[in-house]
Amino acid sequence: MERMIENGQGILSPALLLEGWQGHRRLTRRVIEAFPEKEFFEFSIGGMRPFADMVKELLAIAEPGLKELVSGEKQEFDEKREYGNKKSELLAHWDAATEGINALWEKLPAEKFPETAILFGAYEFPVLWHIFYFIDNEIHHRGQGYVYLRALGIEPPLFYER
Repeated sequence: MERMIENGQGILSPALLLEGWQGHRRLTRRVIEAFPEKEFFEFSIGGMRPFADMVKELLAIAEPGLKELVSGEKQEFDEKREYGNKKSELLAHWDAATEGINALWEKLPAEKFPETAILFGAYEFPVLWHIFYFIDNEIHHRGQGYVYLRALGIEPPLFYER
């Protein structure tokens, strides 16, 4: 791990890592926008949650998790938090979280990437692995959103246009 991110300047610079993450967030935002209002909150397949609930989970992890990595103050994981009952309200929270991530990123020195941190009182990994989890989890749930959109007869955004 240490060699991989020696001095925080391995294969990707912190700025490139953030840009990649934000590219995923822009794409996920477009997936949210593609959903009809009712289906965003109600449609599901095979016992999976509606996409709105998945988005609430993403909101509960990324910015609060990054805040904990930066400040060291334990954050509560709350995927049941109320964000409103309109897609536009969740999008407003998504946009605010995106700005929050950008602001917090400026406070996260690359030297912390190999350090171990415990998030939400339970998950102990190096800081960089937590960040990869934030991104991987979003990609995972966005994939579920793509399945939902296709099942609804809606062409999802191109996955490579970030």
